[in-house]
Amino acid sequence: MQGSANLNVMVKAARIAGRSLVKDFREVENLQVSAKGPGDFVSKADLAAEKIIREILTEARPTYGWVGEESAPVEGDDPTRRWIVDPLDGTTNFLHGLPHWAVSIALEHKGEIVAAVVFDAAKDEMYTAEKGGGAWMNGLRLRVSGRHRMIESIFATGVPFGGRADLPMTLQDIARIAPQCAGIRRWGAAALDLAYVAAGRYEGFWERSLNAWDIAAGLLLVREAGGLIDGVTPNTDPLEVGEVIAAAEPIFEKFASSVRG
Repeated sequence: MQGSANLNVMVKAARIAGRSLVKDFREVENLQVSAKGPGDFVSKADLAAEKIIREILTEARPTYGWVGEESAPVEGDDPTRRWIVDPLDGTTNFLHGLPHWAVSIALEHKGEIVAAVVFDAAKDEMYTAEKGGGAWMNGLRLRVSGRHRMIESIFATGVPFGGRADLPMTLQDIARIAPQCAGIRRWGAAALDLAYVAAGRYEGFWERSLNAWDIAAGLLLVREAGGLIDGVTPNTDPLEVGEVIAAAEPIFEKFASSVRG
């Protein structure tokens, strides 16, 4: 797949940041970690990865704006374009030595995501998408699952940690959906959950209380792989409301109805 100049620089940034993260991942027990809040940690590795990504993207496109998990937003000279970046989605997995985390980079133009990269550095899986250009993983075209029966389908979600107000609601969701499906997975990295929907590994994904950098890149991957996206509240923009239902078209309505109760 031949990507645009913007996508190529995004891939470059993700690879270099990913290599830095893999190096630190091998020494995870030695990382200096400071708590940002219950269940939410930031490490030196996380901050170093964001610095790498920001430097590469800013050098290539100095006029674009910036929104990143670990730093203050920046309004660019070009108000129509901004990067939306999570340098380490799945930080808790990373800090526990679980090899399921990713670099997520999205490019927004006039309020719409037009290019996306999700890099699973531990497994060397590079997911990319551009508006109208399809979704890809390591050069292979991605398509969402064709399954249309709930009982044959696997879904993913995020389960809030203890103390968060949305935990009871998520447990209620699971109680409704689990009896209808082949399984529910909670792997702790929303960017990869959406990438797996795009790849047909899951039939669908839902979650509440998300940030734009958690899902911006993954949303485009799903759309370009033929999937459908909506908020948990019907006809809302997941990036604005911070909640999402994503699924293959054959299963979307059944799945969405189950999530919404």
